Amino acid sequence: MMNEYNPNNYEKATLEEYGFKEHKALKMIWKIASKVLLVFSIFMLYFAVIIIAIQSFNSSDSTTEFAGFTFDNYIHMFEKRSLNEAIANTFKTSIIATLIATAIGTLVGIGAFYLPPKIKNRLTLLNNIPLLNADIVTGVSLMLIFSLFLPINKHIFGFWTILIAHVYFILPYIILSVLPKMKEIDPNMLDASLDLGVKPFKSIIKVIIPAIKGGIFSGLVLAFTISFEDFVVGYFTTGNGYNTLSIWIYSSIGRKSLFPGVYAFSTALTLIMIASIVIYNLVKGRIKNEKKNG
Repeated sequence: MMNEYNPNNYEKATLEEYGFKEHKALKMIWKIASKVLLVFSIFMLYFAVIIIAIQSFNSSDSTTEFAGFTFDNYIHMFEKRSLNEAIANTFKTSIIATLIATAIGTLVGIGAFYLPPKIKNRLTLLNNIPLLNADIVTGVSLMLIFSLFLPINKHIFGFWTILIAHVYFILPYIILSVLPKMKEIDPNMLDASLDLGVKPFKSIIKVIIPAIKGGIFSGLVLAFTISFEDFVVGYFTTGNGYNTLSIWIYSSIGRKSLFPGVYAFSTALTLIMIASIVIYNLVKGRIKNEKKNG
C-alpha cells in the first residue's frame, strides 16, 4: 500500500535556492530615486507659479532682474484701466457662461441618462468629440460661423460671440460630470416621484438635482476654471475691443515689460483658489464626519 503524500515530510526549499537575491542596495536607490522624481515633478508643475509669485514682489519692471522686495505691485495692481476692464470682462464672461452651461448641461445629462442605451452611448460619443478636439479648431470654426452673420451685423464680434463660444466648449464638461453621478442614484427615483403625483420638471428640481449636486458642483468648478483661463477660443471669437485677461496679456507681450500688477493679480488669484479648495475640502470632510457620527 502506497504511503499518503504529506508535504511536511519533505524539506522546504529556501528562496536563495531558487536564485532569489535580496537587492537591498537597489531598493534603497529606487526609494531615493522615486522621492527625487516626485519632488522634481511637483517642482515642474509649480515652477511657473513660483516665478510669477517672485516677480510680483519685484520692485523692477524687468523680468530678468530682481531689484528689490516690495508690496507696491499689490497696492497699485488695479491702477491700469485696461487691465481692470480685462479682469472684469473675464469674470463676467466666465460666470455667465458657466451658469448657462451648468443649467443646460445638467438637464441634458439627466435626459440622456433615461434614454435607451444605444442612443445614450451615441450621445456620449458626440459629447466627447468636442473634448478631444483642439481648441484652435474650435475657435476657428466658431469664428467662421459667426462671420456668416457679418452682413447682418458688422459689429457682431464681441461679448456675445465670446459668451456663446465659451458656453459651447465648456458644456461637454458639465454633461460629463453629471452622467457618472446619475449612475450612482436609484434609476427608479424619478418614476417613484411621478407615481406620487409630482410633475416631471418639479421631480427633476426637487428629487434628481439634490441627489447629483456633487457632480453638478464639480462640473461647475471645472467649467469656470476652463472658461476663465481660456485664450485660444476667446482670441478667435472676440472683437470690438472686448478683451479678457489672457487676451490682454497676449497683446502686452510685444512691449518691453509687462505691467507688474498682472503678476500681483495672478498670485493673489492663485492663493484665493488654493484657499477655496482647502476650505471646501475641510467643510466637506466635516460634513461627512458629522453624517457618519450622527
